[in-house]
Amino acid sequence: MASAVLSASRVSGLLGRALPRVGRPMSSGAHGEEGSARIWKALTYFVALPGVGVSMLNVFLKSRHEEHERPEFVAYPHLRIRTKPFPWGDGNHTLFHNPHMNPLPTGYEDE
Repeated sequence: MASAVLSASRVSGLLGRALPRVGRPMSSGAHGEEGSARIWKALTYFVALPGVGVSMLNVFLKSRHEEHERPEFVAYPHLRIRTKPFPWGDGNHTLFHNPHMNPLPTGYEDE
């Protein structure tokens, strides 16, 4: 009887690795790690927030450069097609029009 129990526990131990768990495999306690909230909190403070800070510094330093040179206007026939006017302003300018960077169908405004 004792050998049958011992062999049954050995077989169930081997099969237990291959068989899926019956419990709640997607719950937070499924991995047996109680400090997972502490790990995510540490990752937030020591990885995510410094990453955001470095990104903000990068944007700030790149914005301090001199003014960008705009590309030369080439009147390609497939770009800036106006079949009907825009419903705002004079109908020729886009909603967020920048006269320095966005050309009209005829070219830049200040040239």
